[in-house]
Amino acid sequence: MDVIEIIKDAFVFPSKDPKTLLIYVLLSIVAGVFSVLGIFTYILGFINPECFLFGGMAVILSMLIGWVLSGYLISVIKSGIGLDDEVPEFEWWDNFITGFNNFIVSIVYFIIPAFVVLVVGYLTNIFGNVMVVYHGIVSQAHNAYVGNSTVLVSGALSQAIVNLAVSLAVTGTVALILFVIFSFFQTMAEARLANTGSLSEALNVFEAAKDISRIGVGKVIILILLVIIIAAVVEMVFSAVFSIVPILAILSVVITPYLAFFANRAIGLLYSDIA
Repeated sequence: MDVIEIIKDAFVFPSKDPKTLLIYVLLSIVAGVFSVLGIFTYILGFINPECFLFGGMAVILSMLIGWVLSGYLISVIKSGIGLDDEVPEFEWWDNFITGFNNFIVSIVYFIIPAFVVLVVGYLTNIFGNVMVVYHGIVSQAHNAYVGNSTVLVSGALSQAIVNLAVSLAVTGTVALILFVIFSFFQTMAEARLANTGSLSEALNVFEAAKDISRIGVGKVIILILLVIIIAAVVEMVFSAVFSIVPILAILSVVITPYLAFFANRAIGLLYSDIA
């Protein structure tokens, strides 16, 4: 399928089964409520220690529901890979297990670039430069307070700020590039998880990278960019509508799940080229 066909199919797909979309919406709301209440209750634990337990349980319950939702979205990807026009039904246990596996995939594909960025930060001495700037500012303030000359400190502080800026620029650039690249890898990993049901296959970073070349780097980039742009435009349009007619803001609970179905369906259809 070409990119335009994928976008058209994916955008219409969630509307084919409003009942399943509604279930997803309701579960998202429940998970969100448990998450907010859990965090708030946990904070109250500093006043009443019993709240730590209840808050923690609520957050854990929210996370468990989140795994079901995540697993279901993987099944949406799978439906796209199989070119199945039917919206998949919830298979609660399978969705939970798949969601847990996808949670592990997300951690791994985050840790790898995060580790590299930490190494780059260490090599560019970003942490040391922060401390030098901090001590320079403290010394500057102290000298100004006691009436001593601040000329020498100002010169050292200026150089430290320059060094810190260079460290931040290099580390930030590396971080941006790596996290963008690994977000593409993670997208392929989720498709591999949907296609094979195997966590080890999803965690095979090298094969996930090869999948991008198998599909076509240009096609992958164009489709993902289009999905992001369309989702952003839809969000902006509805935000404008909600600002004019506030009562319609209740529809916002449907917009994000609808776009999640759309994005994951598009990923599945994209991956169908090599499945």
